[in-house]
Amino acid sequence: MEVFFSWIDVLSGVPQGSVLGPLLFLISVNDLCDWVKGSLMMFADDTKILTKSKDSIDSELLQQDLNLLMEWSKKWLLSSNMNKCKVMHIGHELPTVYAMSDGNNTICLETITVEKDFGVWVTIDLKPMEQCIQATKKAQSVLGMINRHFKTIDKEDFGIIYKTYIRPHLEYCVQAWSPQLHYRRIKSDWKKNKGGQPEWSKDSRSFQMRPN
Repeated sequence: MEVFFSWIDVLSGVPQGSVLGPLLFLISVNDLCDWVKGSLMMFADDTKILTKSKDSIDSELLQQDLNLLMEWSKKWLLSSNMNKCKVMHIGHELPTVYAMSDGNNTICLETITVEKDFGVWVTIDLKPMEQCIQATKKAQSVLGMINRHFKTIDKEDFGIIYKTYIRPHLEYCVQAWSPQLHYRRIKSDWKKNKGGQPEWSKDSRSFQMRPN
């Protein structure tokens, strides 16, 4: 039996779970960089606008980019979630306030000092300390779960578990936040002692010289 579907006009959005869906989405947002004057970074449906802000004029330019972004969203019927939009000041403390409006509602963007971006914690000073702390906490929680479920475990089995469930948390996206100071490295590099509790490693060798 042959079944045919009639053509319909798609006003917005792309089919979910299809092969062409991601490609159609990229095509639909590809012209956004032509609207915004500042530097634009895009990954899937995540968009960041970067600009240097030395004075009030630069702040006004960023606000204009935000207005253009909302105009683009209105034109292509691809709304932006204003409640998820935030501002991070890196390297300056200018008293700036930014807002976004969709025609009906206007909200002032929240100013933040730390944000988790694609699994990496970013702070206003661009130092990796927060990422080291969060990665270590996550790894320690996994180690605690292992201690609760395994009363005894030999070195070989622990090595397999460590490389599978713990080490990925410590090394996730390390190319972007690799700690350079020794006191931060000891936060991210720890081992299991005889009592089964984690302790900070005192190994002063570089990561390249340490055994896997």
